[in-house]
Amino acid sequence: MNKSLLYRALSLILSVCMVYSCACFAFCAVDQEEADEVFYEDGYQLSNKDLDSVPVIAQQGAMPVFVNAKSALLMDAGTGRVLMAMNEHEKVYPASVTKIMALLLVAEAIDEGRLKLSDMITTSTNASSKGGSQIWLKEGETMSVDDLLKATAIYSANDACTALGEQIAGSSEAFVDMMNEKARELGMSNTNFVNCTGLDDNTTEHLTTAYDIALMSRELLKHEFIQDYTTVWMDSLRGGQTELVNTNRLVRFYEGTTGLKTGTTSKAGCCISATAKRGETHLIAVVMGSPSSNDRFEGAKAMLTWGFSNFETVTPEIDKSLITEVAVIKGIEETINPALPETASILISKGRKDDLTQEVTLAVDVEAPVEKGQILGRVVFRLDDEIVGEYNLTAPEAVGRLTTGILFRRLLDVFSK
Repeated sequence: MNKSLLYRALSLILSVCMVYSCACFAFCAVDQEEADEVFYEDGYQLSNKDLDSVPVIAQQGAMPVFVNAKSALLMDAGTGRVLMAMNEHEKVYPASVTKIMALLLVAEAIDEGRLKLSDMITTSTNASSKGGSQIWLKEGETMSVDDLLKATAIYSANDACTALGEQIAGSSEAFVDMMNEKARELGMSNTNFVNCTGLDDNTTEHLTTAYDIALMSRELLKHEFIQDYTTVWMDSLRGGQTELVNTNRLVRFYEGTTGLKTGTTSKAGCCISATAKRGETHLIAVVMGSPSSNDRFEGAKAMLTWGFSNFETVTPEIDKSLITEVAVIKGIEETINPALPETASILISKGRKDDLTQEVTLAVDVEAPVEKGQILGRVVFRLDDEIVGEYNLTAPEAVGRLTTGILFRRLLDVFSK
């Protein structure tokens, strides 16, 4: 064989081998990087290997999007309507998503005046000894409620959360009792809290469900000031010495995010209750037990995006032209104008606002006496055959019965003019 041809052939073979080797190396490097993904949350350094017990979940039921998790749910915050769900009543470990309940009790205490943002709290031995995610509170150190809320909502600090709970209830145990009592009040029938932090190393009884998490998330969102904390990406404490970075990266990267809380442990997997608002529509996406941090965020985004794409929140208006006066028989007033109630927002399929219909049923007359608030009629809003809103038309004030004495005085007034 010609030496020139031989060299060319060898060069070609060598080039192919080098390209193949580089491709294999790159593929292996990517695989290794994905397999050893390391992230920090709840004070743990975790990798995908730590979450091997969390399986990849195949698409189930009528979920219109894929969510790689043990359970998931999308709820409308305004109405409580569930828009999609998967294993939503299955009991799971919530990790630091637990802190939504703790934040709710703190928010209630603040709104009721039992606690002020400016109040200073002294760190107990118990609070300073909490492991996991923390701001390294020292026993006896004082910090404001405002700063402790930042640490809890943004950085998921277990010591800060414990200090807040102890201030409200007197002890961690009493605070957990309050959490469980509130859970029962909200109808969270499959929930049992053992602590306020979500740490689950030493318990098998700290459990809840995706549905129950949505219920407490919805309740927390009613305290709007909490979003001053849950929407912060970065902040600091102690004059800038302690930096806080939000564990919920949707705050930075997903339009309309209002919170709410992430959680990760080896038992729980990667969890999140993600809330976002666009226009008047406020949605809650709960993802529990994802095998990776990215899976939970992608799952939450997929549900939220689907919800915003398919639904809108509208406030129906009662047609005043359909409301007429009601005659009052034997009343000191001959007629009464029904009071129009405020209508609540409703969630409907996008683009169907003009398809809403209303039906007014109104009494022709009523007999005196009429009490203030007495029902005179009803307005029913429908979308197709579904009732989406019902409201009573009521008497705005009382109307007394016309007596002989009142009639006589009126006659005297007429003749005296």
